[in-house]
Amino acid sequence: MPEWWIERGIGETRYALVEDGEIVEARIELEGAVKAGSVIAARLKQVARPTIAIGGGVEYLLPRGAPGITQGAALNIEITRQAFPGSEPWKRPLARVTDAPTAEAESLSGRDLTFPSARDDLGFHGWNDMIEQARSGIVQFAGAELRISPTPAMALIDVDGYLDTDELAVRGAAEAARAIRRLDVGGSIGIDLPTTRSKAVRQAAAKAIDANLPQPFERTAVNGFGFVQIVRPRLRASLVELAQDRALFEARALVRRTAFEPPGPKQLVAHPAVATVLEAHAEWFDALARQLGGAISLRADPTLPISGGYAEAT
Repeated sequence: MPEWWIERGIGETRYALVEDGEIVEARIELEGAVKAGSVIAARLKQVARPTIAIGGGVEYLLPRGAPGITQGAALNIEITRQAFPGSEPWKRPLARVTDAPTAEAESLSGRDLTFPSARDDLGFHGWNDMIEQARSGIVQFAGAELRISPTPAMALIDVDGYLDTDELAVRGAAEAARAIRRLDVGGSIGIDLPTTRSKAVRQAAAKAIDANLPQPFERTAVNGFGFVQIVRPRLRASLVELAQDRALFEARALVRRTAFEPPGPKQLVAHPAVATVLEAHAEWFDALARQLGGAISLRADPTLPISGGYAEAT
């Protein structure tokens, strides 16, 4: 039976749905983020569109407006979409006015992993490979690969490879559906499959999506050019979108890797952009120091790739 594994790390909590020894679905919950479904107290900052409320120091867009509520008034809002990486105003978190009392959205329940521990259980079941997929946007499978590109309009997935065209269309559809689920991709998604003249193959590709992507979602038929569009709920940033904020993404990844190092003082060596993020989160160093039983220091190395940070004993 599939089971959610939960790793409560430093700066983020990681969720992985493990089935038959493989991570089939995952999500990352950033520290301090207000989950979709939570109801919080806020104040209406701006009535005119875009309608904006402020709660907990964060601005929320209210796409449905706030009928009957005057500017500056107190109100409760339900979070319908969490904040996305990036500074564009349309990436602000979304909410709606509600009469419900304040309450935090329920968290996923499952097996709480010991963290840190001598064994990287999530890594053993493919977490690190999945993070590399999110980082690169590339998912490889036998004879082919997917390239995932987040855009302002939709996430695009290109399927390409050396397999027979008809086989690639069906296998590519199945692998794309699995990647969408695994990397927590939501919203509007376009999959560009190889063009095939066979209606039966296009139907088989559509069935492969249905078999590998749990509801809820809607999709079009696979058209004659091999394109199919999927729409899923988009409650939070996908792992691919989180990876777009590279320095912060790599800083948290480096902290996680360091947590599995042998006990004792450590120096983190990181690309300058990652080092800047780490310097701004002294609490992460304090938490690491407690976990590893030794002081944590930092050294910036401009020769490192942004994902190439490491920890060394001091």
